[in-house]
Amino acid sequence: MEDSGLALPGLAGPGDLAPVPPPDLSHDVLRSLLGAWALAACSAAEAAAVEDHLGGCGSCADEARRLSEAVGLLHQPESLDLDPGLRTRVLESCLRRRPPRIPVPDWAAPYDAETARLDALLQDFGKAEWEARVELRWFENDTATSRRTTVAGVLAHLLAVDGLIAAALGLADPLAGLRGTADRGAAGPAGRTEAYWRAAHPAAAHSVRGSWREQSHALVRTVSFTGSHTGRLPVSYGDFTLPLHDAMLDRAFECWAHAEDIAKAVHYPYPVPVPRHLHRMIDLAARVLPTVLAERRRAGLSEPGRSTPHLVPAGAPGRSLRLEIEGDAGGEWLIPLDSPAARGSAELEVAHVVLDGVEFCQLAAGHVSPEDAAAGQDGDRRAIRDVLYAAASLSRM
Repeated sequence: MEDSGLALPGLAGPGDLAPVPPPDLSHDVLRSLLGAWALAACSAAEAAAVEDHLGGCGSCADEARRLSEAVGLLHQPESLDLDPGLRTRVLESCLRRRPPRIPVPDWAAPYDAETARLDALLQDFGKAEWEARVELRWFENDTATSRRTTVAGVLAHLLAVDGLIAAALGLADPLAGLRGTADRGAAGPAGRTEAYWRAAHPAAAHSVRGSWREQSHALVRTVSFTGSHTGRLPVSYGDFTLPLHDAMLDRAFECWAHAEDIAKAVHYPYPVPVPRHLHRMIDLAARVLPTVLAERRRAGLSEPGRSTPHLVPAGAPGRSLRLEIEGDAGGEWLIPLDSPAARGSAELEVAHVVLDGVEFCQLAAGHVSPEDAAAGQDGDRRAIRDVLYAAASLSRM
């Protein structure tokens, strides 16, 4: 209008707006419009015609009410994501009524649950999600380190390291037959992962979920058939060995940690494990800390306490740090500081650290720094620093 030079039309006054009568539509047409009306997808004239019709047609009024209720169900204010504890509650309810003929050992239950949760997250992934960038983070020699890969690369990492347990149980090793994976460098978790990444063809990225899923099911099935007595079977990680029951907990923890990495990469929320499983993971980390502290001393990253010129004999009480974990999965652990074989002692407590359970796990996963981890600390600062950095170095396992 401005380009033409013509004046803008004047606004009509309220008296100039005559009401527009609803269009005259047949009963069948009006009934066919009920769904669109319930969804507020009709034009103003059609909506007026439908509403005028509902005042005199009982059958259409009933149908309109049912459709409106159905539309309400499509717009739930709360999240439609399932409660993370739902699977556990359903299984517990079923097992109370009919115990399994071949139960999963308690120490394998966290691995069973965490692999099932990750598998559910991956179920609807397409090409874009599998190629999404993921940043893996950990601490090595007290330094924050990271490595970029894809969602498929993360799952390949889990497949390769879980293969350590598969090999210990006599199952097929996913690295067997792949070029370049038989050398010495492929013994530990990092070496196996790098070897698998080098050997696996990029075109096979879409199939890695099937291989990982089949292996995780085989692990749970095998430990269930062999019974709980296999829990002490040694599993070699190259530089160290864990009994099978601890190795399964370690793999459950890493599965959860990397599932969070994947969920973050695809912008999807991911809840923490149920408290009793999380407590087992925290307990494993607390039990491993004395060994990691000894490794730090051998590597020159820490020193024995000034009041302890020699390492404490095996079984003797020694200087200890009280690790207090808050939350439903929490508890207290006395961490011997001067020897992995020493006994934690409340009388010789020199430091106290308080952490939230999830925060401690984030520290052990290398997702938060030791400086940012402690919610409360008191006592020997050097002992506190050593324990926090030892916890952070668990992520390289």
